[in-house]
Amino acid sequence: MASGSSVGGDSYDEEAAAVAVPRRPPLELDGRGAASDHRSGFIPRYQVVSSKVDTSERYFDEWQKKLPNTDEIRKSKPRSRYFTISGVELSPDNMAVATVYFVQGVLGLARLAVSFYLKDDLHLDPAETAVISGFSSLPWLIKPLDSIPLFGYRRRSYLILSGFLGALSWGLMATLVDSKYSAAFSILLGSLSVAFSDVVVDSMVVERARGESQSTSGSLQSLCWGSSAFGGIVSAYFSGSLVDTYGVRFVFGVTAFLPLMTSAVAVLVNEHRLSSGERAMSHSGSGFIETSKQHIRQLWTSVKQPNIFLPTLFIFLWQATPKSDSAMFFFITNKLGFTPEFLGRVKLVTSIASLLGVGLYNYFLKAVPLRKIFLATTIIGSALGMTQVLLVTGLNRQFGISDEWFSIGDSLIITVLSQASFMPVLVLAAKLCPPGMEATLFATLMSISNAGSVSGGLVGAGLTQFFGVTKDSFKNLALLIVICNLSALLPLPLLGLLPEESGNADDGETKHN
Repeated sequence: MASGSSVGGDSYDEEAAAVAVPRRPPLELDGRGAASDHRSGFIPRYQVVSSKVDTSERYFDEWQKKLPNTDEIRKSKPRSRYFTISGVELSPDNMAVATVYFVQGVLGLARLAVSFYLKDDLHLDPAETAVISGFSSLPWLIKPLDSIPLFGYRRRSYLILSGFLGALSWGLMATLVDSKYSAAFSILLGSLSVAFSDVVVDSMVVERARGESQSTSGSLQSLCWGSSAFGGIVSAYFSGSLVDTYGVRFVFGVTAFLPLMTSAVAVLVNEHRLSSGERAMSHSGSGFIETSKQHIRQLWTSVKQPNIFLPTLFIFLWQATPKSDSAMFFFITNKLGFTPEFLGRVKLVTSIASLLGVGLYNYFLKAVPLRKIFLATTIIGSALGMTQVLLVTGLNRQFGISDEWFSIGDSLIITVLSQASFMPVLVLAAKLCPPGMEATLFATLMSISNAGSVSGGLVGAGLTQFFGVTKDSFKNLALLIVICNLSALLPLPLLGLLPEESGNADDGETKHN
């Protein structure tokens, strides 16, 4: 909830670096390679200098100053062949990454349809809806087996597979699904599709983010989530109006075509096909087992380090606080009578707000230490979350604010803050990954983060049922909202588990024990 651009590491022009040689006398009788040294400003090694040339020490001091500094050359980046946005190159690889994230955003076309289908067609309660939502998130807790190449590729093949899998899942929702169990299975299949593609593109992002400053890593993640937010904007309004006009089955059918975009952009990924010998080794039982054992050992060695384990623990606890989203959806539709068309407008506003949140982080917060960002956004977010109590109790109308306008404004502000606060999670997870373990460890860290989010949803479902909030009874909904928002403050005493790091540091590479 990446999730790349410039390649990390120092690169330099080897030809220019060769110019920066140590100062030497003008008469060098070593003739090795001198015949090829005709670069401007360079004295050939055995050329006898004319007597008219100033051979004083002062001359050589001035001449040496004109030579390029080796350190500066090494730090310089080669000129990019591609356009850049906020320091991110729009290379074919990065275009593929951005497109996959765009698809993730545009798949929000079916989100409202799913919610209304579970509520109106299957007649589920808020707690049951929250459980199905948590069940469908299971693929995000497990890293798919993308280490096994398919048809010689580890990335292209899985992007193609994930696209077809997503098309199948939404096709089933449009035609055959008729119970909560089949709906849960199809939604799970769609989630697996997105998780597959997400792991692939995240590994590409992490490989570029490692060794970069927090600021540069933030730009990489901003490209990803900006693309996702843009996809959400494209589909937002129609997500409600299409449900109102044509029904949920039609929306599921249209959504089935969208994952195929992921399959199409797989050709943009710069990946060499494995040789037959490499494929045989990967597919062989012994080779796979040994590789798996090695990955597990490396993963455990990395995760158990305090500078990785402790921040990961904080992220899990920060995400695991209970949520009341399902209960609020039932309230605004069953009690306030919000229509799918209006909720589509709200979703359009929140999609724009999500993009604003990415911009807020990218331009103002990515150089701010992580601890300060988490502290400020958590406190402000908890306070703003309490405003939902005004909507539930109807106090907003006493201030002359209609339910519709209050809901739009509240969603706008909270979404901007939520997106800005989630970006540091992605940056931190990417920067914790040591060399050689980027994809696997990042997927593991994000799985832990997603596990926290699923746990929070399930705890919220339990609290919803405990307080007796159903599709018809909302007597204790205000109390549920207060408890959920106050619980968001519980992880703050553990902020010390996060690294003290600022994007202004020259060396953005995470240190490992």
